[in-house]
Amino acid sequence: MTELSPIVQLTDVSITFPGVKALDQVSFRMLPGEVHTLMGENGAGKSTLIKALTGVYQIDSGEIIIDGASRRLTGAASAQEAGIPTVYQEVNLCGNLTIGENVMLGHEERGWAGINWKKTNERAHDALSRMGLGNLDPRAPLSSLSIAMQQLVAISRAMVTDSKVLILDEPTSSLDANEVEALFDVIRRLRDQGVAILFVSHFLDQVYAISDRITVLRNGQFVGEYRTEELDRAQLIGLMIGKDFESLRSLGSNRQTGERDRSVTPLIAAEGIARAGALEATDIEVHKGEVVGVAGLLGSGRTELARLLSGADKSDAGTIRIHGKKTSLNTPVAGLANRIAYSTEDRRDDGIVGDLSVRENIMLAVQAKRGWLRRVPKREVDVLVKTYMERFSVRPNDPDRPIRLLSGGNQQKVLLGRWLATEPELLLLDEPTRGIDIGAKADIQETVAELAEGGMSVVFISSELEEVVRLSERIVILKDHKKVGEVINGPGVTAESIVSVIASDGAIASDGGSSVVPDAAAQEGDAS
Repeated sequence: MTELSPIVQLTDVSITFPGVKALDQVSFRMLPGEVHTLMGENGAGKSTLIKALTGVYQIDSGEIIIDGASRRLTGAASAQEAGIPTVYQEVNLCGNLTIGENVMLGHEERGWAGINWKKTNERAHDALSRMGLGNLDPRAPLSSLSIAMQQLVAISRAMVTDSKVLILDEPTSSLDANEVEALFDVIRRLRDQGVAILFVSHFLDQVYAISDRITVLRNGQFVGEYRTEELDRAQLIGLMIGKDFESLRSLGSNRQTGERDRSVTPLIAAEGIARAGALEATDIEVHKGEVVGVAGLLGSGRTELARLLSGADKSDAGTIRIHGKKTSLNTPVAGLANRIAYSTEDRRDDGIVGDLSVRENIMLAVQAKRGWLRRVPKREVDVLVKTYMERFSVRPNDPDRPIRLLSGGNQQKVLLGRWLATEPELLLLDEPTRGIDIGAKADIQETVAELAEGGMSVVFISSELEEVVRLSERIVILKDHKKVGEVINGPGVTAESIVSVIASDGAIASDGGSSVVPDAAAQEGDAS
């Protein structure tokens, strides 16, 4: 079968920003009637490539060829004129307009008296029908549709000019499984019409479900182009992160096997801690060098527990002992004073300070611990910042860059550096790998394993049960704002077995030498 000529082609394209080469002689092509997925870690150059294709960024060198002709894209308008529409993760529609007005915005049918709304709505209906959305009334308000349906309307608008190219940047991030399948139906319909589709997603299952071809970028460079069916997932991940995927499988292999000596005084022991409306009476202890995982469904009380252990929230009941000594943790400052660091799950709103530099973000906790009147000497600042930026390979390597300009994975690395700079004995990590790519996840998971091996205690909270199981010696299980049991990790513990414990309120035991211990505080509460 003869391969068709590319509709869009980038040849040796480079883009440089101050201090970083975002794209380094990258080549990329899109063929008609194919879904082409762009893969890579956060910071690999995916967003930069898309912005080059959409005219947002000007290329420094190389060539962009569209329909066989070299084009210089000077902005979004010129990209649209060249037939390259984009639908972003955040739907850019007008909620105060009708469906038809949104579809035809800028392309309305006009007559001698102005816009001919009858013909405009007819064209909108035709555009929607081509997407399989002929059941939608163009005269209905856009606000009456779900986010998923609005996304399909945005695609209809992008294709109203019969473009032969469509860019979809993380289109499934806010969709459930049924909504994703509806979107995929539209993508397949467009593909079968000969449209070249660029698809960007972190979800591997979705990539393999919809893609015909995959291009991998790493560190701003082209790694390779592959037919999807010829590239298995382990190979893909290895190409993205630049290391053998088997290294991920070894994570946690150094964790202590078998149960610890519980007669040794734990680093921290909480007994019956509770907060009205947030967490029922709960016991938890963490020993030196131990990783304790916290598992549970959304709303189970995972974050609430972390906040009580860190002093971010004040407990209504119970006691907390650090090294056997009863301690009051009423504020985050009290937590820091007791060498407890808490990395919040809300990286954007409660973690980073977007307008501050990487340097300033790293130093925030150290300065807070010391007190704002005792400034950290510049030499110490420089050493700490350099240490943690190098340790976590923060990219770009520019400490004075505003942190909001970094990818999510690199922001998370900066936050981890912030808390490690305080030299904690206990590190509370709440969803540290949420929303970041596989490479950054691997880096953070490796760091957790190394910290525990070095003697630091870690409480690791994640909705991804596989990584909780991979890293933890023990797993505390929460449900409906209370602890229902603990699992001592072992060969028989899997994500599926943790789910079964949640479903059974800790009433069953796992196979393979592990055990499930129902929570005493929870049992007492149930008995009363």
